Amino acid sequence: MQDHGTQEYIRQAERDLLHSYNRYPIVFERGEGVYLYDKEGKKYLDFFAGIAVNALGYHYKDYDEALKEQIDKLLHISNYFYNEPAVRAAEKLKKASGMDRVFFTNSGAEAIEGALKAARKYAFSKRENGEGHGGGSTNSQKDNAEGGEIIAMNHSFHGRTMGALSVTGNPHYREAFEPLVGNIRFADLNDFDSVRAQVTDKTCAILFETVQGEGGIYPAEKKFMEQVKALCEERDILLILDEIQCGMGRTGKMFAWQHYGVKPDIMACAKAVGGGVPVGAFLMTEKAAEKSLAAGDHGTTYGGNPFACAAVSKMLDLFEENDIIGHVQEIAPYLEGQLNEIVAEFDTVLTRRGVGLMQGLECSVPVGGVINRCLEKGLVLINAGSNILRFVPPLVITREHVDEMAEILRAALKES
Repeated sequence: MQDHGTQEYIRQAERDLLHSYNRYPIVFERGEGVYLYDKEGKKYLDFFAGIAVNALGYHYKDYDEALKEQIDKLLHISNYFYNEPAVRAAEKLKKASGMDRVFFTNSGAEAIEGALKAARKYAFSKRENGEGHGGGSTNSQKDNAEGGEIIAMNHSFHGRTMGALSVTGNPHYREAFEPLVGNIRFADLNDFDSVRAQVTDKTCAILFETVQGEGGIYPAEKKFMEQVKALCEERDILLILDEIQCGMGRTGKMFAWQHYGVKPDIMACAKAVGGGVPVGAFLMTEKAAEKSLAAGDHGTTYGGNPFACAAVSKMLDLFEENDIIGHVQEIAPYLEGQLNEIVAEFDTVLTRRGVGLMQGLECSVPVGGVINRCLEKGLVLINAGSNILRFVPPLVITREHVDEMAEILRAALKES
């Protein structure tokens, strides 16, 4: 039963907050390790991690202290000046990714917006220099509108800002906000012919999630990645990879594209990169950077502030010091095995797919009821579409945590 405090918080939230979320009737008060606790003290195993954000769980050793130390120094200064945490974070992020330039944002959606702008500016610069469509310099609005086509994927999700929505391949999210940003074409993930069919001499970028998240946990295939990369190199098209959910170690590599050896020209990341502090980034190769965004083209008030970048810097330190990637590689097969057993046991669970600690169970029925029963039994899960259970736990889970999750999930499925 909810106590009066919980009910009052929920009533106040319903009265004061915009009704843009369908929230579960729980007020979480604190976290410890890989567990959450609500206001009544009930304990929940977290296989949700704030939508793949809390990679190290809650109160991971040394993380909190690094943030407290930065609070005592400087929270914000603006990008008119240099700050030490941003320089350190950029250096470490470059090392982890092999990319060349970093722009810090406040979220994943902002990282996508910046990536799209960079791609359009790259195409514009080529046209200005006589390298691209039409040749020669142009200030024509018509020529600018005709250039810079971007190919995105059906069933993709890149965020809810206008630019990010424009490249999100799901009409459910898009239709109420049209007209959106133009010159976007859609193809199918893992269908190279469908991508190639959309390419024109105006195409400036091809964008997709290395592992589709909201669309149902669909990993890109190695051959598809290699074919798209070859096409991009042949046509001087920028490859943009969205690693917002699948990046930062979740798949068993720091970034999912590293499984394939297919390096993007631009990469967006966020979520776990700050471990819970709102921060994202888009990274570019030198090739993309030198012909795209220059001083005055893009900016942010809060992005790259000392506090957020101290979080990024410490997260990357902790990943290296504690071999988080190695742990994911060790624990992920065990999670996959447990999920495979559940597929075999329950007729309503059709298949498992995913990479590392980003897994999905596709079911023959909507999963909302199962998620609610799991919550009642002390397990936090989310969906990816109406019929897919999504598993994106903290990267520090153990076999014991996987066993506990599987026991609760089995009980919930039996009651379905």
